[in-house]
Order: sequence, then C-alpha cells, then structure tokens
Amino acid sequence: MSDLTPQEIMQLGLGFWGSKTLLSAIELGLFTELAKGELEAEVLTERLQLNSRGASDFLDALVALGMLKRIKGQYSNTPETDQFLDRNKPSYMGGMLEMANKRLYPFWGSLTEALRTGEPQNEAKTGGDLFETLYSDPARLQGFLKAMTGLSLGACQAIARIFPWSDYQSFLDIGTAQGGLPVQVALAHEHLTGRGFDLEVVGPIFNEYVDSFGLSERLQFHPGDFFKDSFPKADVISMGHILHDWNLEEKQMLIAKAYQALPEGGAVIIWESIIDDDRSQNTFGLLMSLNMLVETRGGFDYTGKDCCSWLNEAGFRETRVELLAGPDSMVVGIK
Repeated sequence: MSDLTPQEIMQLGLGFWGSKTLLSAIELGLFTELAKGELEAEVLTERLQLNSRGASDFLDALVALGMLKRIKGQYSNTPETDQFLDRNKPSYMGGMLEMANKRLYPFWGSLTEALRTGEPQNEAKTGGDLFETLYSDPARLQGFLKAMTGLSLGACQAIARIFPWSDYQSFLDIGTAQGGLPVQVALAHEHLTGRGFDLEVVGPIFNEYVDSFGLSERLQFHPGDFFKDSFPKADVISMGHILHDWNLEEKQMLIAKAYQALPEGGAVIIWESIIDDDRSQNTFGLLMSLNMLVETRGGFDYTGKDCCSWLNEAGFRETRVELLAGPDSMVVGIK
C-alpha cells in the first residue's frame, strides 16, 4: 500500500482557516486584552463581545495553532503573541496583519483572476489607486506606516548591526515611512546623521516617531517624490520594501538616482524579502511577489542575483547579498 497521504495538501489548501482565525483575534483585540493577565473563556467572551456559540472553539483553535496557552481553564498569550500582538507595546507588529485582514484577505480571493489577466485586484478595479487611497486618508496612512515599521523592525535592527556604519557619516532612507530604519541606525551609531525621504504628508508622522526616541536633532525629514525629484546627497542611501512595488524600468530608474546621489565609495542598501537565486526556498518572498501582482500594475519581487545585475548596470563596482532577519535580505552596492 502507498504511504502517500493528502495531509499536507489539505493543510495548505485550508490554510486560510487558521490565518483568518488569527486575523480575527487581532481585530478583536484578544492579545491586547490577555496582556493584562490570564482570563477564563467566559470572561473573554464577555469582554470581546463574542457570541457564546463559537467562543470556546475560537479560543481553543488559537491554543492548537500555538497562538495562546491554556492552563486549568485560564487563557494567556504565548511569549511571542504577548510581545508582538499587544497594541500597547512598542514592539507591536499587528498593524501589518490588521491591514492584511481589512485589505489583502478579500483581494487575494481574486488571485486566479490576477494570474489570468496580470491586472491588480485591489482598489484599481474600481478606478482607484493603492497609494492614492492610502495617502489620502490620514488615519489609514498612519496605520499603514505603523504596519510597515512593525514588519521591518527585525530587518532594520539587523542592518544597524551588520552594515559597517563606522565607515560613513550620513545616510538617506528613501520611502522612509515612520522612519523605522533611520531610528534603529541612529540609536546604534551616535556619530551618524540621517534623513528620511518621503511624500510631504508623511512628514508629521515621521517627526512624531523620531521625536519619541529623542533623535530629532540627528534625524530630519526631507519631503519629496522619488519619481519626480532627485535624491539628496548622502554617504549611504537605503531603500527598504520599495523596489518591489515597481516594474523593471522604474526599479532601474530609482537605482540610477541613488547612484547619482552617492559619492565615490558611497553605498546603496536595498532590502526586502529578496528571493533566493534558486527561487525555491524563500516562500515569503515568492508569495510577496504574488502580492505585488494583486496590488500593483507592474511590481514584482526579485532575487539577489537580479538586483546585483541591476546595480552593476547602473555603475556600482562591488555588490553583495547578506541575510538580515526572517525572510529579509539586503543587497549592498558600492560606488
């Protein structure tokens, strides 16, 4: 008899069950409530305003998924959910998952259509635009930028630790959002000054975040449109989770702008979920590229080899790829 079973196929095919259970728990504020202390199912049901019919199954499913602990009828967070999914902690990264719940979950229901048409399946289907939609609503914009900070924190800390910042004096972060990378770099290297470059509407959000770390004297906001404006001069220019939003021609244009703004010996850092060269290991990076299919008109993720070739074409004399944290890597180019 065959030892083959459909277990892995079924687990993956119905993976959205577990995903949506977690996303709903974040939406309900379950982990934030449990950060205050362990609670019984009846108390949680009341505080979260749940119907009793599904409450126990919901909580116990989260236990089975490894998102909660249950001891003698008392539910509590795991160390991971307590650190990363409590909205009151600075380490909260649930903002990205909140956005996934509200936006990406329904849009990914049209992935088959995206694969057949090559067209985005988000607000663009009704004449809208992803970035115009995000940037026109201050509350949604702040939530999106906060989500990006949470998603990127581990990688930002790794860049601050791994890159040889002692060789440089200034840096510029393109598409800086809240300023997650500038803050981590400035905290780790007191000799550096930096700027965050983004659309003008992002400025107050950047300044508030930077000021909360007491770094306003060393980190400044530079308003601009990276498609229309030249990049300010700096010793190091970084672009995190930026290039994958755009088509090849646009990617190459942004790399060329970075090259032009750097001095000889200056460095560019491009970081995101870089796909492994064999395109078989970094599942998150490959799925992120499919997300770009759903979300953008030309964006796609890429391998380290791809990015190094673009940097070489732009004139960078030396390139390397280094792992950061989780699925993220950075490609470094030296002018």
